Amino acid sequence: MKLLLPALALAASSVFAQQTTSSRTVAHVTTYQPPVFADADRAKKLEEAFPIIEKIYKDAAEKRHFPGVAFGIVLDGKLVYSGGVGYTDVAKKIPATPKSLFRIASMTKSFTTMAILKLRDEGKLRLDDPAENYIPELKNHKYLTADAPKITVRNLMTHSAGFPEDNPWGDRQLADTDADLTTLIKGGISNSNVPGFAYEYSNLAFAMLGRIIKVVSGKPYQQYITESILKPLGMNDTQWEYTRVPAEKLAHGYRWQDETWLEEPLLHDGSHAAMGGLITSIEDFSQYVALHQAAWPPRSDDDNGRNVPAGNRVPPVKRSSIREMHQPWTFSSLLAQAKNSAGQLCPEVTGYGYGIRWGQNCKGQTGIGHTGGLPGFGSQWRILTEYGIGVIAYANLTYAGMGAVNAAVLDTLVSIGQLKPRQLPVSPILAQRKAELVKLLPDWTNAEKSGIFAENFFPDKSVAIRRKVVQDLYAKVGKIQRVGELMPENQLRGRFQLEGSTGTIDVFFTLTPENPALIQQLDFREVVR
Repeated sequence: MKLLLPALALAASSVFAQQTTSSRTVAHVTTYQPPVFADADRAKKLEEAFPIIEKIYKDAAEKRHFPGVAFGIVLDGKLVYSGGVGYTDVAKKIPATPKSLFRIASMTKSFTTMAILKLRDEGKLRLDDPAENYIPELKNHKYLTADAPKITVRNLMTHSAGFPEDNPWGDRQLADTDADLTTLIKGGISNSNVPGFAYEYSNLAFAMLGRIIKVVSGKPYQQYITESILKPLGMNDTQWEYTRVPAEKLAHGYRWQDETWLEEPLLHDGSHAAMGGLITSIEDFSQYVALHQAAWPPRSDDDNGRNVPAGNRVPPVKRSSIREMHQPWTFSSLLAQAKNSAGQLCPEVTGYGYGIRWGQNCKGQTGIGHTGGLPGFGSQWRILTEYGIGVIAYANLTYAGMGAVNAAVLDTLVSIGQLKPRQLPVSPILAQRKAELVKLLPDWTNAEKSGIFAENFFPDKSVAIRRKVVQDLYAKVGKIQRVGELMPENQLRGRFQLEGSTGTIDVFFTLTPENPALIQQLDFREVVR
């Protein structure tokens, strides 16, 4: 298993905010400015895409025989557009709407991991605890090899426990009782790998997480999630048991067979609910998507949920824990032949976080979310974390693949809305070093005494060599007429351009972790037009 650990952000400043009494706040740099969207009209521009989006879903429903589809677009924490196509009940011809309640299957998994993180943040469990600490039946588990590590809570959250992929089997276990789950574990679980060795999708692992939540919280998994996550977010229509859903809101599931829709029996709530039991609407689930959007970017304002549409309630977990869910803790695959919605080759690397699928494509766009599939249903939600845009779609057809449809929707929204990722403001230390550096060029006069370069800088390459490189470039591009804006990659790394009369020089530099930070690397190259 390949672990992809989140990068640690570095910042340079002598001014720190003191830690407050809140457990959600740590000492931090007061000069930090989070990235922001530069286009104030992004919401307005997006409206042009809405009729096209609805047509995408209508065309998909017709082509792929979806009885009904419900969908929603969430921008910057708000459900800005939603709709429905077809029927939730074919016999009664009840229209699908954003209020219709669909079973969302494995989209449930991130609620499970969020509950685990909430308990972790409260000090009630640790992710690297052996799972057998909470499920005693696992103490007799026979591992594949003698050197296998014990299954941890984190292994269960990231599909790395060594259990086999179990989608066809697992989907039929939803209504099993707690006693059924206990009997299954006691009887012995077959292994496909040792823990921590590889990613392999396991519904059983998430059923075990549901058991852990029950043991640690002292409440049934469903009750804990409802009280701790659903209600605080205002997801008041969301249910676990389909018999509690009003008939006019309940989406029935279907299978397309012999050119007709055959109704699939709805599964009751049970011990495997943690892997796929939630029944919810677009309107309710948009509150959950908004919560995930509000976790980005990292920032210093109060972690009190002000950006969550449910109101000023404290969110279920802190922002950093939600971002932790989004990280690719296990490597899933490299899709070298992946194509975008226009059919163009666009490779993508994928991974799995905590109940969250992660992917980054050839354009550098990072998306997180999850698919869902059960007999009678298919669904997906996905957000582009740095674009503030997200989509949700449900269909009441067995394993309806909504991922490709939502990919086309996201591509359309980004294109027509001309959406750009957040732009990071320049940190004070980066701006200072740029200004100091420009004054030294091209002759490097007294550069070694300037105090802006790290101890490695001139031993790595002498001032004489650096002077010649820069002066040769200045001779090629002509008199410098403009110093371009600094484009930061993070707080301590960036680039800018020197525009000459006949050419342009690209300047890249990166600073040290010292405080104050010094220039440790500096590269110049001619921009080829």
